[in-house]
Amino acid sequence: MHFSKILLFLALFTSVNFSELSANDKKGAIAKKSRFEQLELFNKVLYLIESQYYREVDTAKLIEGAIKGMMDTLDPHSAFLNNDVFEKMQNDTSGEFGGLGIEVTQKDGHIIIITPIDDTPAYRAGIKPQDKIVEIDHESILGLSLDETVEKMRGKAGVKIHLGISRRGLEGIKHFEIMREIIKVKPVKAEIIKNGYAYLRLTQFQRRSAESIIEEYKKMQDKLKNAGGVKGIILDLRANPGGLLDQAVDVSSIFLKDGVVVSTESRDKNNKDIRYVKKTGFKDLDTPMIVLVNGSSASASEIVAGALQDQKRAIIAGQQSFGKGSVQTVAQIDDTAGVKLTIAQYMTPSGKKIQAVGIKPDVELDDVASSDFEKILKDSNTIREKDLKNHLTATIETKEEKSEREAKAKEERNARISKMKESTKKADKSNDEEEIFKKFDPQQDYQVLQAIKILQSLSTYRQNKS
Repeated sequence: MHFSKILLFLALFTSVNFSELSANDKKGAIAKKSRFEQLELFNKVLYLIESQYYREVDTAKLIEGAIKGMMDTLDPHSAFLNNDVFEKMQNDTSGEFGGLGIEVTQKDGHIIIITPIDDTPAYRAGIKPQDKIVEIDHESILGLSLDETVEKMRGKAGVKIHLGISRRGLEGIKHFEIMREIIKVKPVKAEIIKNGYAYLRLTQFQRRSAESIIEEYKKMQDKLKNAGGVKGIILDLRANPGGLLDQAVDVSSIFLKDGVVVSTESRDKNNKDIRYVKKTGFKDLDTPMIVLVNGSSASASEIVAGALQDQKRAIIAGQQSFGKGSVQTVAQIDDTAGVKLTIAQYMTPSGKKIQAVGIKPDVELDDVASSDFEKILKDSNTIREKDLKNHLTATIETKEEKSEREAKAKEERNARISKMKESTKKADKSNDEEEIFKKFDPQQDYQVLQAIKILQSLSTYRQNKS
């Protein structure tokens, strides 16, 4: 049946007798009539293009384009999915897919990188969180939707792609040539650090993420069995873009006894989906724990961090998370297409919304490379007793000696502050201009080291209390 005939049939089928309706029913009928009037407007434009455009057009493509435009008026996470996109979306959570290995979002018309996934072509090339993609294969992507941009970046493994990146702090466009690969993501990286602390880095919430955490953690428990056991857990969710909701529940359940992990608020306030802690399976409920997050921790990462924070199971440290707290559902329309639609918002166990807010850490830690931090400390020296206002001197001094000493101390302090600022600028510049990421080493990571100090303090506090 021709599309215009379908619309005409719908309009006739939904015609009503207004004299038989109540006031509320009339309002609803008027709203429906208005909607079908708009559909008729669409039908007229479609007919005009089909009949008078100077070249023949593909009506199916026109309608698909109109649907995409309709979805673009909603939010960045709602989208029309043609067959290719639908299939690729199903592959994304399996842990193996083709591409560059980056998670992206759209904000104010810009395509922004949330994070490069560890050990992927994008990560090795030096792509960084907050980079803006402005060119693909030397063509501007201005005006393209998020899905269209993702589609352009995907392709056959072994084929190079050029990305033009705009990076904060750098002038002009930074160019990257990256080889596409079949992306095989190992979700968990584990390591024992500082003789007794279990470091677990979860890069993505994909199938078997929770199982992988349990497997790696048990290995560390066995290794530390004769050395006093695990002293503390560091769950690193920095730059983790999220993934499967079920895995977020499963990961949270490892460290929680019971209660709510996350709930959702939909259009109908009375219709809530509540996900509870799984009471069976492996658990560690007592080992002191810190969860690291940053501005690239999103979605499922924020669900886990929010659950552990609200239930006071772990201290959240780092920087405020990304704030992706909306729920999408994928509905297959027919054999060739589907729609991804935002239907609700996530809430933490205490009822806090995540969307556009994120998880605020209990302890804020700057994102500073350990080597840079040590250099800054070395250059700036340590604040000492003599730097304190009205400090007690070792000997009684005259007014002239005191005035001279205070002036010299002030000069020294100003010089150290200037050095510290200059060192910070140099560190930031070298980080911005770095072409390839150094291999990540938790033993040298500033935030990880600070997390261990916090865990050590907790242990000392517990011992003194007992």
